[in-house]
Amino acid sequence: MDYQEEEERPRPDFAARAPAYGKNPITGQREPTFPHGVRLKRIAAGAGIIVLMMSLVIIFIVAVIIYRVLVSIPLFQNPTFRSQAQAISSLSGAIVNLILIMCMGRVYEKLAYRLTVWEMHRTQSEFEDNLTFKVFVFQFINFYSSIFYIAFFKGRFVGYPGHYNHILGLRNEDCAAGGCLVELAQQLAVIMIGKQMVNNAQEIILPKLKAFWQNRGVKGMSGACSKTRWEEDYQLIDSEGLFQEYLEMVLQFGFITIFVAAFPLAPLFALLNNWVEIRLDAQKFLCETRRPVPERCANIGIWFTILETLAHLAVISNAFLIAFTSEFLPKMLYQYEMHWHLEGYVNFTMAYAPNSSDPDVKGDCRYRGFRDENGKFTTFYWRLLAVRLGFVILFEHVVFFICKMIDLVVPDVPESLNMKIKRERYLAKQALADASAIGTGGGDEEKDELTEPPADTLVYLPGQAEDGVRTAL
Repeated sequence: MDYQEEEERPRPDFAARAPAYGKNPITGQREPTFPHGVRLKRIAAGAGIIVLMMSLVIIFIVAVIIYRVLVSIPLFQNPTFRSQAQAISSLSGAIVNLILIMCMGRVYEKLAYRLTVWEMHRTQSEFEDNLTFKVFVFQFINFYSSIFYIAFFKGRFVGYPGHYNHILGLRNEDCAAGGCLVELAQQLAVIMIGKQMVNNAQEIILPKLKAFWQNRGVKGMSGACSKTRWEEDYQLIDSEGLFQEYLEMVLQFGFITIFVAAFPLAPLFALLNNWVEIRLDAQKFLCETRRPVPERCANIGIWFTILETLAHLAVISNAFLIAFTSEFLPKMLYQYEMHWHLEGYVNFTMAYAPNSSDPDVKGDCRYRGFRDENGKFTTFYWRLLAVRLGFVILFEHVVFFICKMIDLVVPDVPESLNMKIKRERYLAKQALADASAIGTGGGDEEKDELTEPPADTLVYLPGQAEDGVRTAL
């Protein structure tokens, strides 16, 4: 792999746009170069644009939050929709968020490609790694930020009666009576399944539209003369590579791992999507696009690092989901301290509002939270917080330990295959050594004798790693 990286040639676009020539310190040959300082300045400018686009995503998320609040107010005031006000506002907000996500994703992919070209990376590997990193970081914020907000931030900074927190004059969002886990599953289902439906529709419609547009002027000439097979293949649309396929699978991997505790059906929908996706991709690559030029590669590049990062993030995210978002630990602590059968649990989780919070309200006003009548956190809240933090630490240590043990026990390459690879390399070296010895022999008579060994001479050929498989020359 190191040899391939050292010998990788400059990109044609880089060679055409490079302003100067310089000596390659590895090969010693003159080749196009680009000033390193100028490239660093361009990378810094591109990073600033990426941060600006991410800030725009955060602004859209805040706009969706305000939209949900504004929609829920009139629905709650209407007696007909009062019971479903929060569900309607959450579902409509998720659909609006999905539309913004898909639009922003398309715009940013084009912007990221132009920025990566502008940065003037020398080799194709550097270009693809930088483009992949830019697109994935943005798409990660684009797709997952609203889900992270509902999972870990919504309902945490609401306050309590008489002391509610406000943003832009609107009271902060609170979770439903059953908590935020149901809304989190709803948001995840809308974004994940909606994205799958949009992508599959594009897989079906876009290749046909591109083929129709490309062949609109050739259709009338098809009856005049017969075309060869390669001419018909050339009229197919150009292959766009596998970048979008990798990106789609990596984002799907994030959906089914990072938030699987909130939406256990996510792997099932991913399986159904992949079953459809593999058929659509087969149709696209075999029948609707030109055959791509094959290229050798040692691995999947930066995508493997991204998948590893997502796997580690999934462990931490699910630990916090179980500890802080679900009711699993509060119920366990209540069972341990109060009542094993959870009798009175709902009443225990309801706090009494301060008497001065609303003078117009007659009787007791209660809300969800572990607070006393003055709005201060109770000792049960602090014990629960300690249990939650301890659970997170224990959970991630146990899971990471199990993953590490599996990684050590199960090798990346099986031992039997590793032995066959070494055997094949050895046979290849032996064949090269024999060929070199034959080529550097004596006179013509000696060469003839060497090149025509007896019929019973057995020589191993490269690639024949199994014992006993030999060819008689």
